Amino acid sequence: MAKKEKIFAIAGMINYVAVVFLNAFTDLGHKIIIQNTVFKVYDGSTQIMLTAIVNALVLFPFILVFSPAGFLADKFAKSYIMRYAAFAAIILTMLITFAYYQGWFLVAFSLTFLLALQSAVYSPAKYGYIKELVGEKFISSGNAAVQAATTVAILGGIITYTILFESYYQDNLKTQGEILQAIAPLGWFLILGSTIQFLLALKLPNTQVQVSERSFVFRRYIKGAYLFKNLKAVTRKKEILDAILALSFFWSISQVVLAIFGEYAKSEIGITNTIVIQGVMALAGIGIVLGSIIASKLSKEHINLGITGIGAIFLTLIVFTVPFVKSIGLIAVMFTAFGVFAAFLLVPLNAQIQHLTSNVHLGVVLAANNFVQNIFMFVFLIITTIFAYFGMNAEVLFYCMGFVGVYLIYILFKQYFVPIFWTIISGLFLLRYKIKVQGLENVSNEQAVLLLGNHVSWLDWALLQLSLKRHINFIMDKDIYSNRFLKAGLKRGKVIPLSPKAFKDTFKEASKRLKEGRIVALFPEGSITNNSEIASFQKGFELIDTDYNGVIVPFFIDGMFGSVFARNKEPNQHENLFSRRQITLVFGNPIEPNTEANKVETIVKNMKEKYGAK
Repeated sequence: MAKKEKIFAIAGMINYVAVVFLNAFTDLGHKIIIQNTVFKVYDGSTQIMLTAIVNALVLFPFILVFSPAGFLADKFAKSYIMRYAAFAAIILTMLITFAYYQGWFLVAFSLTFLLALQSAVYSPAKYGYIKELVGEKFISSGNAAVQAATTVAILGGIITYTILFESYYQDNLKTQGEILQAIAPLGWFLILGSTIQFLLALKLPNTQVQVSERSFVFRRYIKGAYLFKNLKAVTRKKEILDAILALSFFWSISQVVLAIFGEYAKSEIGITNTIVIQGVMALAGIGIVLGSIIASKLSKEHINLGITGIGAIFLTLIVFTVPFVKSIGLIAVMFTAFGVFAAFLLVPLNAQIQHLTSNVHLGVVLAANNFVQNIFMFVFLIITTIFAYFGMNAEVLFYCMGFVGVYLIYILFKQYFVPIFWTIISGLFLLRYKIKVQGLENVSNEQAVLLLGNHVSWLDWALLQLSLKRHINFIMDKDIYSNRFLKAGLKRGKVIPLSPKAFKDTFKEASKRLKEGRIVALFPEGSITNNSEIASFQKGFELIDTDYNGVIVPFFIDGMFGSVFARNKEPNQHENLFSRRQITLVFGNPIEPNTEANKVETIVKNMKEKYGAK
């Protein structure tokens, strides 16, 4: 048996993850030192404003160098860009450390911008490198690994630098300069992290397969010509733009929540220790790591966009709930959950952007992704600063972000309704049913397939779809299809309505979709069985054109008869609340498209004899 390939067996993957970790760890270290200094000196609205400004300083470079960063990531080997960025980080951390020792708060505050500028140039190369290094096969796992590494770095940076900050801090220190001089030795940790990052970056393999001939004209950059051209690379594909906008709203909510939580904890709960404040926020990082692992497992076979809706719903509930909670322990649990559900958005949406982008334009698209997200976050932080200036407290701002979360839920359901719907259905099914699928290899991943089989319960359609990666176009009774509560969703799900008065149109549409290479499913019995026997197959499907490039695949469902969703229950058969019903779904061998109804019926009955419960 062939040995299963693992992502960390890929040459350079461990080094790459380590470089990503150290970059985030070092950048965050300086930001935490500045934020903690602000926390110790200021209170109330001033604290919220200055914290928001610190975060804005980190974001603004991503807006400023959007075009050059994308150009560099596509023009040069991404591993080289990461090396030069890591070297620049060494120089900057040396300057930052010098500013600490001198007690120059404004200089150290301003250098936050330059350190973020280094990250802005580094970012498109970092994320573009994933696809080049691991390929399409591991793209979701690669994103999960990078997301986990970045989050662990954020978590580690928050905890490490906050504990070290508190160990050097003394209560008699009153000004920003005095605090910086007291904690100045922490600067050497920043220098050490940057140096190790640079040494590891030197060992990254060059994955560039195509050299770009493009040149960068500074005049065009100043005039904004590159900005509009590069944004077109994003707007050209609606699916990419949709994913970027969803991520932008998520990050905007997160930035504001992190900016206001310190003031909320200080004024409403009475917490003044930065270790506790930063530690609680860091728990969101642990949540993202756990969530990334879960999201990666749920995206093994494909990019699972369905989990984005679930993530958004729970994120919004958490943001709305925080102002009602006065226990720091309970808030810590909530921040951890926030991180888990955040990963449900981050992993699939980032993977979706990379998957839909060609390698040639990957750097530009990822830079545009950074640009749009940071524009959103920057604007949200400016609005937060303005609100704080006029006296709006953290509690009200939490509610405001909750309503932004409601809008995020809306746009995700609008964009990914079908995968979200099936993810929810799948979760509910796993609670009550254990599905055993046989013959899955008989359903082609490429050619057209007409699925024909027995009809046992109201959930047979869900059993079929949950067993297949490809989307099924079901043929459904028009009376059910026309239900005002169901029609919009069924239409989004590409259901084909069947009416006795217009059945020819139904099978004409089915023929069209099969010729397009899709999967169409029909229950030829015409209705759910009243007993455990298979009824006669009606001949309507024989009107479907047989000249499509595909096959008929018969199927047999066993185990649903007698359930609460079947038409009749068997005597003495009851659902156990704490047990799962065993369901068997068998896909038979493919048969010719021109096979008649009575022959398909015989095949399905033979499958019942062979696989049905005795």
